[in-house]
Amino acid sequence: MTTARVVQHDPTGRTFRLPAEHAAVLTRAAGPDNLAAVMQFLPLMAEVESDVADCFARGGGVPYARYGRFHEVMAELSADTNDAALLSRIVPLVPDLPERLTQGIRVADVGCGQGHAVNLLARAFPISQFVGYDFSEDAVAVARAEAQDWGLDNAHFEVRDVTNLDGTGTFGLITAFDAIHDQAQPATVLGQIQTHLDPDGTYLMVDMHASSDVDANLDLPWAPFLYAISTMHCMTVSLALNGEGLGAAWGAELALQMLAEAGFGDVRVERLPEDFINSYYVARK
Repeated sequence: MTTARVVQHDPTGRTFRLPAEHAAVLTRAAGPDNLAAVMQFLPLMAEVESDVADCFARGGGVPYARYGRFHEVMAELSADTNDAALLSRIVPLVPDLPERLTQGIRVADVGCGQGHAVNLLARAFPISQFVGYDFSEDAVAVARAEAQDWGLDNAHFEVRDVTNLDGTGTFGLITAFDAIHDQAQPATVLGQIQTHLDPDGTYLMVDMHASSDVDANLDLPWAPFLYAISTMHCMTVSLALNGEGLGAAWGAELALQMLAEAGFGDVRVERLPEDFINSYYVARK
């Protein structure tokens, strides 16, 4: 850390110091600005390096079960962002959404993981009803435990394959936080989301900010990391399920095309200055 100029060394006093301006982006106190939390993906991906390499030779992919801490690390990163911005910055991206949530609507989160975003919304808007869907039993168990700990009776979670939402009814809002690009059948999932929206409902899709064209990503500062994570996780877990292997760098162009093909006629893309990682797609029928 010292030779990398992260930590400063005083040779006279033989002491080491982490400057405040470095700590601002390297400790959990930094919240969503904590780059060290993002780097937890490196050892996680290293655990499956040989498995992914084998897939280049024999095809297929590496299943979710091989990623021991993935949900834990992903949940920490998304929680930092959502704690800082979900209620104050992200929800207001959708016109009239705070008012509608206050009055009471049905909300579903597709690929909810450990469900922290659902629980934050449920606590802030007690009249609305929230449900989170994920195919990981472990993640859903964590989500349910948090909801119970917070005393929420308007947040529910189900282990479910989101390629089929039959029987769930329709929703005034459906969300997906960095989840669509991991899906085995993303087009099918988007179609199900469109079908299960109320006529005046909104789909809020948060996903990686990138272009579908690799040449257009040459000046994207975090593109090397994005493509590496995509290769080592996002694409391969989809391929392990005989999926499309869309990948994290599917990009805005393909995202807009797939949303249109799913039946969304009104889509706009928003950005938040403090969030360089994500784009926010606000879609209606």
